[in-house]
Amino acid sequence: MIAPFAGFGLGLRKPHYAEFLETKIAVDFVEVISENFMVEGGRPRRILREVRERHPVALHGVSMSLGSADGLDGAYLARLCALVDEIEPLFVSDHLSWSRIQGFNSHDLLPLPYTEEALDVVADNVARAQDVLGRAMLVENPSTYIDFETSQMSEWDFLDRLCARTGCGLLLDVNNVFVSASNHGFDPLAYLDGLPHKRVRQIHLAGHSQGAELLIDTHDQPVPDPVWTLYESACRRFGHVATMIERDDDIPPLAELMAELDIARARSAVRSQAA
Repeated sequence: MIAPFAGFGLGLRKPHYAEFLETKIAVDFVEVISENFMVEGGRPRRILREVRERHPVALHGVSMSLGSADGLDGAYLARLCALVDEIEPLFVSDHLSWSRIQGFNSHDLLPLPYTEEALDVVADNVARAQDVLGRAMLVENPSTYIDFETSQMSEWDFLDRLCARTGCGLLLDVNNVFVSASNHGFDPLAYLDGLPHKRVRQIHLAGHSQGAELLIDTHDQPVPDPVWTLYESACRRFGHVATMIERDDDIPPLAELMAELDIARARSAVRSQAA
């Protein structure tokens, strides 16, 4: 079981490296994109080591391809394992998605049909990753833009069963729940209720954009009011869970993200009323 950790953090992005290295930033942890630091040596790895001396670090991957029917890439896992051994992160996470087939990487988080066959594939891949890493990992719910007619269960049922089979935890992206619920017409509160509450170990908060017909998970906007409201509902259900703000494009000054993080601290106060 992954140990609980309650705190508030930010995604560490290149425009803010200097501030994190040269000043004291009031965060409980930072999260980095694993693949940006998986090459040994060089400036990125050195910077991450220096940041790790100041703050706990969570590693968040985008290329493990947990839904790949080809299985996981052994070389990728070896590089990730070396990074994990060096950084000793709070969490190691990746997405409920796939991106690789027959050696080709799409560099996108592609959706899965929620079928028994897909569950077998993802469970086998998560189990292998956990064996190699020597720890339980977190799996993040995706934002999706299509439904599969072949799906046999809801996304939250799929995640519940995945946790039961593998012992993994969950990284709950509240914005992704809101985006997918809006795009597919399901109740986001039913989604939260359907998750195994004790498995949620981390929460992501982010913004999105309106596309021609669907909401798009762009991570280039502040967290909007409906996502804050859904976050409060998540806090009531899951209690003390590590929470962070994700911003990957149109990145503002660090002070603006710190102000958003203060909003998260205030909004999370509802969790004290959960009992």
